[in-house]
Amino acid sequence: MKRADGRAPGQARPCVIEPDFMKTADGSCLITVGNTRVICTASVEEGVPAFLRGQGRGWVTAEYAMLPASTGRRKARDGIHRDGRGVEIQRLIGRSLRQAVDMALLGERTVTLDCDVLQADGGTRTASITGAYVALLLAVQKLLANGLIAKNPIAEQVAAISAGIVNDTPMLDLCYTEDSAAQTDMNLVLNQRGAFIELQGTGEGRAFTRRELDILTEYGRAGVRGLMRAQREALRGRGACLTPPPRLAIATGNDHKLKELRTIMGGLCELVTMREAGFEGDVEETGETFEANAILKAEAVCRATGLPALADDSGLAVAALGGEPGVRSARYAGGHGDDGANNRLLVSRMQGVDDRRCKFVCAMALALPGAETRVALGEAEGELLAEPRGEGGFGYDPLFLYATGRTFAEMGEAQKNEVSHRARAAAEMRKVLSEVL
Repeated sequence: MKRADGRAPGQARPCVIEPDFMKTADGSCLITVGNTRVICTASVEEGVPAFLRGQGRGWVTAEYAMLPASTGRRKARDGIHRDGRGVEIQRLIGRSLRQAVDMALLGERTVTLDCDVLQADGGTRTASITGAYVALLLAVQKLLANGLIAKNPIAEQVAAISAGIVNDTPMLDLCYTEDSAAQTDMNLVLNQRGAFIELQGTGEGRAFTRRELDILTEYGRAGVRGLMRAQREALRGRGACLTPPPRLAIATGNDHKLKELRTIMGGLCELVTMREAGFEGDVEETGETFEANAILKAEAVCRATGLPALADDSGLAVAALGGEPGVRSARYAGGHGDDGANNRLLVSRMQGVDDRRCKFVCAMALALPGAETRVALGEAEGELLAEPRGEGGFGYDPLFLYATGRTFAEMGEAQKNEVSHRARAAAEMRKVLSEVL
């Protein structure tokens, strides 16, 4: 189905967030999502509701309203009896943003998030949540700067997006005309770990299938990831350090690889193992190339966890052996991960061979929910020794003589991370991550 604005089914509308929109508020922004525009402000007051007094904990609450001309036809202002839809939405905003805050670190003070819709074209509640997070963080930054709180209470990054089924087609980020005709309406609120804070899905025109639910949640995760990039961009230089880094699952059980990647990728994202992300079992490496195996692993972990997943497949390619051990590097001698046996077999097969050229190759794949998998390659060329040298590293490192005259096993960790195949692939992948996470 062709959408009115030409977007693909899984494509979100452009999002622009202008921070500090209201100079009189403790924190504020104007968020524009397509033609929907919402002013979000955060106001901090000392004290908490009666049910929290004396507990040393803070509170976050929200109010939501649509201005009279926001929908084209004048909407009456709320009086004593609040609009039921507005009350439901402000409760959703409050619930969602309370997940972002460690209330004990906030102290006995209340942050009220006011979300006023200037122009409505679908997705006003999700835009309010996304914008209110920015206003909240700016207010917290002011509390820290003024010495009113000692530690950053922001525990999670939070954003939200809508989705639905229109004319039997799952779609992301519905505008008003799509929303009004939707057979299924859904709102997704997530944190930076890809976990759901709230998932509201209603079959208004018909029931929806598990397959359709999977498509909508995959679209939603991808859309929220884009909104979180917009939040971080809006906060750049004015509180971005308070925002938790995005989470990335590493599809490996190799502790050496994990340690190297955490060193190389440090500060860019929160790296967790696939087990910590909830992936159990192993992925069979049936690919005939390093790239194919990396993609297999990354996509399997991404599908299972809903998180962006990074995987690499690497090994040694020896010119005189036609590229062996290649993709079988870890199991060259039969058993998986027996470094000693693999090294001994390689040395024996290279006896009497003059051509000692070899290279380490690393293919690194990044699988993203609702998006195309990206691949980066890195190589390190060297010569194969007849006997091992050095006590560090792992795998074939003791046999791999680099241009510096030292083997990878003789190098310190920092030096190896400057020149290794994995470091070179990771340097390329860092560029990709900075664009998509």
